[in-house]
Amino acid sequence: MKFQKFIQDHNHQITLLTAILIVAGYLTKYGLGSTTGEAIMLAVASIIAAIPIVIHAYQALRVKVVSIELLVSIAVIGSFIIGEYDESAIVTFLFLFGSYLEERTLSKTRQSIKSLTEMAPTTATVVQADGTTEEVDVDDVDEGDIVLVKTGGSIPVDGKVIDGHGYTDESVVTGESRQVGKQIQDDVFSGTMVSDGYLKIQATKVGDDTTFAKIIELVEDAQDTKSHAEKFIDRFAQYYTPAVLVIALVVFLFSRDFKLAITVLVLGCPGALVIGAPVSNVAGIGNGAKRGILVKGGEAMDTFSKIDTFVFDKTGTLTTGKTSVSTMKTYKGHRETTLALVAKVESLSDHPLGRAIVTYADQQGANFQTLNVTDNRTVKGQGMIAEIDQQTVLAGNLKLMQAQQVPLNDEQHKDLAALQATGSSVVLVAVAGELAALIGISDIIRPEVATQLQQLRNKGAKHLVMLTGDNQATADYVAQTVGIDEVHAELMPEQKVTFVKQFQQAGRTVAFVGDGINDSPSIATADIGIAMGSGTDVAIETSDVVLMQSSFEALVHAYGLAKKTVLNTKENITIAIAVVAFLLIGLVAGFIYMASGMFVHEASILVVIFNAMRLIGYGHATSVTPTPVPRTTTK
Repeated sequence: MKFQKFIQDHNHQITLLTAILIVAGYLTKYGLGSTTGEAIMLAVASIIAAIPIVIHAYQALRVKVVSIELLVSIAVIGSFIIGEYDESAIVTFLFLFGSYLEERTLSKTRQSIKSLTEMAPTTATVVQADGTTEEVDVDDVDEGDIVLVKTGGSIPVDGKVIDGHGYTDESVVTGESRQVGKQIQDDVFSGTMVSDGYLKIQATKVGDDTTFAKIIELVEDAQDTKSHAEKFIDRFAQYYTPAVLVIALVVFLFSRDFKLAITVLVLGCPGALVIGAPVSNVAGIGNGAKRGILVKGGEAMDTFSKIDTFVFDKTGTLTTGKTSVSTMKTYKGHRETTLALVAKVESLSDHPLGRAIVTYADQQGANFQTLNVTDNRTVKGQGMIAEIDQQTVLAGNLKLMQAQQVPLNDEQHKDLAALQATGSSVVLVAVAGELAALIGISDIIRPEVATQLQQLRNKGAKHLVMLTGDNQATADYVAQTVGIDEVHAELMPEQKVTFVKQFQQAGRTVAFVGDGINDSPSIATADIGIAMGSGTDVAIETSDVVLMQSSFEALVHAYGLAKKTVLNTKENITIAIAVVAFLLIGLVAGFIYMASGMFVHEASILVVIFNAMRLIGYGHATSVTPTPVPRTTTK
């Protein structure tokens, strides 16, 4: 066992050493004229390279599988018997190098979900009966206990707010970037952060029953149950390897020519077949890597090419994931003056909407820092009132305008309703008793999404779906804008997983595209999980494809590349099998001999390599982007 582990741990070094010995052997022959030195080096190279191959063949036989490794092992032994050390060395090296190439494509495979579990709170501040607090292990918190969470703290339980108020960042659970105001009787979730204020929470779910714990469990279950089909070559070997052995045996029985029988094994050894699939995958994966696309192995590439249903998260995927000012409609005074006034008001608050306005004002170059504020106050649940340069400025919601008797005409009511219909949060601004502006704040839709989704359809996507934790109005607006076929909103992570499974049960091959921790269960459950690179490490770790630049253009390229790579792989396999069949038939028929057979054998390897190299240039040509066809949103 220790020896096997040592060989397994040093497979790369064995491959490199084999290559060095082969090169040294040929240099010895052609440089120094020593055929003995060449034979020794090639024989040593063969023996070293054959060790891991023989081990794999033995392990396969133990479970009653006749593998290609067995064929290679027998061919090496036969080559030694007839003195063809160069052939045995090349065959074993090609076999190991093919395995190395494929392994390289998996260099960034998923890690454990340790990073996810580390984000779960480990302690909780429990409020005692006498009003004092005690920090305890999160596993010691019981349902009904009251926990205190201050600004910057992580909520350790699912529960209801019984005292205090503040804002929480729930992106870890819902995936939504906006901060959510929390007051008495509001629900909160384990793993979310209190970004402002303080909350006293009565626990309703603790430990493994919390929402965050279920997210972890879903990821674990999806990773454990997600099967990986046997590679095509291994399936083919179940028939190919015994067939070659039988053919060699039959040739020996009829001809009594041991060298001819071994030659059958040697020429039947699938050099091009061994390297054909890995080199196509490596070329395709290399093409993607240059564009910031990480595809985790040939199996992922093959499955990705068969996707017919793309399921998208909204925030951070179809949208930028950053709350910002999307619309500013002014009614009174100069736009720059109104923006400066409202920015000055909002600079006195740390409300998330206010911060978005201040950021927008900075970007627009509004000069609001020098404005003089003589009085300001916050109206709970409505907004703010301030006296700025002898002007009364209101910034808040419609309730504030009504309370302060600021009228809205029909046009302004219509504009307000239109903004709200897009899912935007709206800040109304009044100056000197008159409505001066409406400011829409929302998560901005990526400008390229609509066009790129149409490109996905052109490449074979049949159904586009959005699953989001955001409200229905926002989800409907985004879906209609970008051309999504089906939308489901206000979902928790486990509900997203349910929809993914329903699509799979309906016979669809599903890809889920997301970026947040809340997306991880769906990413792991889907046939192909695709993580936007700007997302969390967990989403990236559980995915099969990572778009490092969070680009929809990259998604379209990756989809097309997967289809092209799989086609190229099939071409290589067909070439390899055809060459082997030709060699064996020619050998038996008498018009193929060792020398000519080896020439064809090695030429076939170059052919499949050059064929695979065509993938490197895929996507370089500029294509004309078709005009998106409007689609009806399905509910």
